[in-house]
Amino acid sequence: MTLPLVGIFFLFDTVPLLTGFIYSLTNSKGFGSFKFIGLSNYFRLFTDGDVLSSYYFTFKFAIVTTVVVNVFGLLLAIVLNSRIKFKTFFRGIYFLPYILGGLVVGYIFNYIFTFILPSFGKSIGSALLSSSILGSTSTAWIGIVITVAWQSIAFNILIYMSGLQTIPEDVYEAAKMDGSSKWNTFWKITFPLLAPFFTINLVVSMRNFMMVFDQIMSLTGGRPASSTTSISLLIYQKGLSGNQFGYQSANSVIYFVIIVVISIFQLKVLNKREVQL
Repeated sequence: MTLPLVGIFFLFDTVPLLTGFIYSLTNSKGFGSFKFIGLSNYFRLFTDGDVLSSYYFTFKFAIVTTVVVNVFGLLLAIVLNSRIKFKTFFRGIYFLPYILGGLVVGYIFNYIFTFILPSFGKSIGSALLSSSILGSTSTAWIGIVITVAWQSIAFNILIYMSGLQTIPEDVYEAAKMDGSSKWNTFWKITFPLLAPFFTINLVVSMRNFMMVFDQIMSLTGGRPASSTTSISLLIYQKGLSGNQFGYQSANSVIYFVIIVVISIFQLKVLNKREVQL
C-alpha cells in the first residue's frame, strides 16, 4: 500500500516540481518551441521591478496578517474557552468563515467595500468611508488584510482553544490562591504553556499568507496599479497569459525556496523559545 502512495506523490508532486525547474531554465512562453538559457531567468528576477514589488507586498501582507490573526485568535480563544453562555454556538459561528471558499469571501467583501461601506460613509458624512478602500494604492492592501484575517482567524482560534484545554485547572487554582492577577497568570502560566501552539499557528499562518491568491483575485485582481499583486498572482498572470512561462517558473522556484527557508527558520526559532520557556 505504501509503494502506490509514494508513486502517486511522486507523480503529482515531485514530477511537476522538477518539470517547473526544467522550464525555469528556458525561454518558454508556455507554447511553441523554446530553448535552454541557463540561469538567465534567475538573474533577471533580481532586477525586475514588478517581481520585487510583488515580493514586498506579499511579505508586508503576510507579516501584518499573521500578527492580526494570532493576536485576535488568542483573545477570542480565551473568551470562548471561558465560562460564558452559548459558547458552543459562538464557536460554530466563528468557525463558519473558514469553510467558505476564498473566492466567495473575496467577492462578498468586494461588494461590502465597494458599495455598502461607501453608502454608509456618505449617509453619515464621513469622507474616510465615502470611497472604497480598494480603489486606493495606499489602502487596498488593508482591505485584503481584513478579508483574509476574517476568514483565517477561525483556524487559529481552534488551535489556541485546543491548547487552552490542555492546561489543568489546578494550575490556575494554585495561581489564584497565591494571589496572582489575571494579567500575571496569563504571562506566567497561559502564555508559556501555549508555546507549542504558537509555533503551529505562526508557521502555518505565515506560510498560508505568503501563498495568498483567491482573495486577492476576487477583491482587486492585483489592482490598483498592481499595488496588491502578490507573488502567486504575478506568477499566474504573467506565466499563463503574459507569455512568461519559463521566466515565472524561475520565479516560482525561488518562491518555493523562500517559503521553505522561512518555515524552517520559524520552526528553529520558535522551538528554541519553547525550550527556554
